Amino acid sequence: MTSSRTAILESIRRAHGRGDLSADRQQALRDRLKAHPAATIPARSAGDQDHRITLFTDMVTAVDGTVDRISGWDALPQAVGNWLKSRNLPTTLAIAPDPRLDAVAVHPLYTVHRGAALPEDLIGLSIAEAGIAETGSLMLVSGPETPTSLNFLPDVHIIALPASALVGPFEEAWARLRTRFPDGLPRTVNLITGPSRTGDIEQTLLLGAHGPRQLHVVIVDDVPSA
Repeated sequence: MTSSRTAILESIRRAHGRGDLSADRQQALRDRLKAHPAATIPARSAGDQDHRITLFTDMVTAVDGTVDRISGWDALPQAVGNWLKSRNLPTTLAIAPDPRLDAVAVHPLYTVHRGAALPEDLIGLSIAEAGIAETGSLMLVSGPETPTSLNFLPDVHIIALPASALVGPFEEAWARLRTRFPDGLPRTVNLITGPSRTGDIEQTLLLGAHGPRQLHVVIVDDVPSA
């Protein structure tokens, strides 16, 4: 029986006047998919780490996010507390069970639960797999230490980004991900650029339409200076 997928693909081929691909052409396409060739890389995404951090910060700020930078994971509890205080927000957090966030989880300032976000959670804290300077985007993956619900349920999302995971273009982020997970990508990969938003209703920008209405990124300098 012809599957719906096969029927759709055959319809597209007919519309473009294409028949079945030759064996050589099929192999060429398989090789291309396996090789992951890079597309055109925007010049702005090139440069050293200082340039990437500056560009990333500018791009996040341009889409209504905020950015902080700290020296090491031990500084994270205070940095998160300072930002929450500046926004008059409570210190009750849903925190990803990543060991790098242990300092926040045990800090006396916070009331926390670790794991997937609950409907009543106002603030979530998680760690990005990568930051992409090209667009100010964050790549987050699903897994035991990175529940995807933290990316969408809380009204406020705080994301810790290791400076070592900040890359220039999207291609570098995907290459990093394939290296980290050589046996197959995680079930879910989310790309986040600024707070959730929509302009569907009378072209009026509304924040928080499909997820957090506030996004704060803390860049953690996790590589000692030479």
